[in-house]
Amino acid sequence: MKAMCIGLLAMVVLSGCGPVKNAVNPYEEDFRCRAKDSEGQCVDTPTAYSQGRAPDAANENTRDVQDEAKGERYRDISDLLAAPGVGLFYGLSFWGMALLLGWVFRTKPEYVMSLASGCLLVGPFLAMGLYDTSRRREQGLAPDLGEPLTCWDRHLGSMGILVLVLVVLELLWGRASLVVFAVFFNTGMPSTTGVLQAVFNPQNWSFVAVYTVVGGVFAALVFSTSVVSIPMILDRDTDALTAGITSMRVVVENPGVMLLWGALITRIVAVSLWFWGVGLLLAGPVLGFASWHAYRAAVIPLQRTAAMG
Repeated sequence: MKAMCIGLLAMVVLSGCGPVKNAVNPYEEDFRCRAKDSEGQCVDTPTAYSQGRAPDAANENTRDVQDEAKGERYRDISDLLAAPGVGLFYGLSFWGMALLLGWVFRTKPEYVMSLASGCLLVGPFLAMGLYDTSRRREQGLAPDLGEPLTCWDRHLGSMGILVLVLVVLELLWGRASLVVFAVFFNTGMPSTTGVLQAVFNPQNWSFVAVYTVVGGVFAALVFSTSVVSIPMILDRDTDALTAGITSMRVVVENPGVMLLWGALITRIVAVSLWFWGVGLLLAGPVLGFASWHAYRAAVIPLQRTAAMG
């Protein structure tokens, strides 16, 4: 249960994606015979889309593109080294949330889902602080802890709606889990000390299978809804609906990469939970910074799209 809750928290807070095959443009209507080349001729949508993604791609050789990709691969580490104070603050925040969830699970397990809901309220705002730090570095501004702590207040409406959607999904997830437990669990209510032994009892293998499938469906919904939407709201001050739809499109158009990214987040968080979750001090900020750069790779920059209108 602890691993599930922390995994959910990390997937929502540190949602992101790796290098994607297909970049998404949430403003495709700008490309309908409104993009023109240097001679004033209308450019078809696929060409305009390609040029909007990388205007100078035709003039770059393979080595240049590979070198650029290699340089971007470690930007998350670069952000952490450039803003160690910011990274430490958010790392401590993630670690504290993990410790709190673990303590509640051991002492008052009936409150774990309620606390997980609270983490879903706090998590996106913490993640936005890391995204803001990476964005400020892209703009040539010095990292400052004060700005990330308050960057969300300019997007409170959109973030509030998005967090509400995430909380509703989490509550539905909890309700579905109770139904699965009532229908498929065959050995009686386990105690907190023997929960793992009871869950993995051979009589409960059908429960484990169904619970995993149901949990995977809800985890996929949470992940696909928030993977791009949170950094997009920060970057463009867009509404939650547009951001959520764009996030889902990124997942649908790049399923293999996004599945790999989600699995990577889960594994990193699971490994970080060893030794009382101290690994989250490093893993939390690094995944947060990486998520911002993944968003940049997944969604066409607004200034390029506008230039083509």
